[in-house]
Amino acid sequence: MTKQHAMPQNHKTSLPKIDHIVIGASTLITGKEILEPMLGVNLPMGGKHQLVSTHNCVLQSGDGTYLELIAIDPDAPAPSRRRWFSLDEDHTTAKLAERPRALTWVVSTDDLDQKVAESPIDLGEVLDLSRDDLTWRLTVPSDGSLPEGGLIPSLISWPNGQSPAPRMADHGLHLTRVSITHPDPIKLLDIMEALNIAHLADIEKGKPGLRFSITTPLGEVVID
Repeated sequence: MTKQHAMPQNHKTSLPKIDHIVIGASTLITGKEILEPMLGVNLPMGGKHQLVSTHNCVLQSGDGTYLELIAIDPDAPAPSRRRWFSLDEDHTTAKLAERPRALTWVVSTDDLDQKVAESPIDLGEVLDLSRDDLTWRLTVPSDGSLPEGGLIPSLISWPNGQSPAPRMADHGLHLTRVSITHPDPIKLLDIMEALNIAHLADIEKGKPGLRFSITTPLGEVVID
């Protein structure tokens, strides 16, 4: 079974849309060393997340989206809660030791609380977060896990719908597709349709997996 959709142009502001993609690395230095030659761009430093002791690099990826490279901040103290995006889980640590990996994707919505309340699966609690002059609300399970292993996205809302993506560096990256594989694609599709996000990704039957297709100055790149 295959469910395919073209990437939306985000002209229907009432629909949820892809906010950003999340790529994990064992360290930011290692992530930059591997991804920058692949993408043909420099990944600028983003900032630190004090609540969960992580830090990131961020870069525009077209259509109001951005790419986030994230890692545990080695200079930060141990957080009071488990880190988000499964960064404290052994299986994630093992995967990231091999190379940077697609961890999950994040979808922005104007009705975050309603989506969380109506979701057929537990998306986690909604945290009010801030970094520098940015504030946002994000679904984060208390145990730091990812819904369906990251195949179902985290949900985010920005004040007045103003994503920081336009303020980020633009070096010609363009996210063209989010592709998901799952042994029971119908189950996954039902969840995504309940959240009104099925139009944002391709879903196929297979071993659980997440892939980001990105057009770069060097050509098409797939990160999984």
